[in-house]
Parts: sequence; structure tokens; C-alpha cells
Amino acid sequence: MTNRPIVLPDPEAAALEAAKRTIRIAEDIIRQGREFRLVLSGGSTPKRVYELFSGDPFRSRIHWNRVHFFWGDERCVRPDHPDSNYRMARDSFLQKLGIQEENIHRMKGEAPDPDIAARDYEEEIRKHFGSSLGSPPPSFDLVLLGMGTDGHTASLFPSTPALKEASRWVVANPVPKLETHRLTLTPAILNRAACIIFLVTGEDKAETLSRVLEGPLEPERLPSQLIHPFVGKLLWLLDRAAAARLKTTQEN
Repeated sequence: MTNRPIVLPDPEAAALEAAKRTIRIAEDIIRQGREFRLVLSGGSTPKRVYELFSGDPFRSRIHWNRVHFFWGDERCVRPDHPDSNYRMARDSFLQKLGIQEENIHRMKGEAPDPDIAARDYEEEIRKHFGSSLGSPPPSFDLVLLGMGTDGHTASLFPSTPALKEASRWVVANPVPKLETHRLTLTPAILNRAACIIFLVTGEDKAETLSRVLEGPLEPERLPSQLIHPFVGKLLWLLDRAAAARLKTTQEN
């Protein structure tokens, strides 16, 4: 384990720490006159982080219309579906903050052909960053990620094709155990990020987390092990329950 995870007392404290660090990074980038490019995580864990964004003191700390929002993954559902990662973020904070539509870059999970939707999203990223065909993946300023009880992150599930994707930035990943496809960013672009924050909470994650961080390298079984920024920073924020089986941690 190269970085000692930071352990917070409970899920609320972990969410607050994630929100603080996100806003701090955004402040620094916006102060430099740049736009902040943030990749949002789906699932239930980050919801509280997003709710914190829309309340004091965070909503007034930065110019939110200098932030561009992307997604790490999406379910193949309509944007108003309860399972939509976009909808969760929209309802939790995007709508409350009045974020302008041109700053919201959502994956089109409702598209009839998931592979075309993945290619379209890659093209949207390319256009936003001004990247040409064949150029290396661009660098997001911050990527927020979670981890499932099976060790997956984004929609990089164990033993699925996206784990070995080396060139495409976005793919439609078949997930047999869920009998569906998921749209997901790949390690090829995730690992180009300037900073990646994993937020992991809950006793049900403890055993898997110990294997991800302190066990042997088994990325086919534990896809979260694939996330190692090439030059950026990697931070794990945990609550005590999730960190219970780790040998080396840092209390915050």
C-alpha cells in the first residue's frame, strides 16, 4: 500500500472531508482562471457529498458555473429513472445550484445502442478538451470514485472486458451478473486525472477493502486495484467501519 488511507469516524465525517477537499481543489483551479473539470461517482455513497455541495458553506465558496461535470459511469436507463447516476446528482445538487446545461456532460444511458453512446461520450470529452483523434487522454482535475463490495469501481466490474481496455476512454461494459451493460470510463482516462478520491464507507466493504489495499495484485478480481494515477494524486477516504480490517491507516 503506497498511500495510507485517511480514516474518519463515520460516513457523515467522511462525506464532509470529501466535500471539503473537492471544494479546496476547485477553489485553487478557478483562482488560476481555469475551469474545474470534475468527474462524479454514482451509487449511494457520494450522495451525501453532493447534498453538502448545495448547502452552506460550500455553495458560496466557488463559482459553480466555472465547473464542468462529467460522470464516471452510468446505468443504461433514462435520465429520469431512479437508478440513473445523472438523476441522483441532479436531484442532490445540480438543480439546486442552478448549474447551466452546457456545463453538465451526462452519459446518454437511454440510448438504444450502448456502444454508440459510449463512443459519443468519448467524442464529447474529446471536443470539450480540444483533443484530436489519436491523442493521449486528457486529464480531469478530480475524479470521485466509490468501491463496491465486490471491488468494482465506476462500472469496472470483476472479469469484464473493460478491465483490459487500453485505448478507448469510454466503453459499454457487459456485466453478466447484472444482465446488463453499463457505460463507464476506462482506466486509460481515469488514471490520467490530476487527483482521484475514493470514498468508501460501511462494514460490508471492510473485507474487500483490505484485499484491495493490502492484498496481492488481482485486478481481474478486484478492479479498484487498476486505479493508479500516472502522475496525479490518489487518496482514500474511509470511515472506521470500512477501515476495520486494515493494518495501516491515518486517523483524521
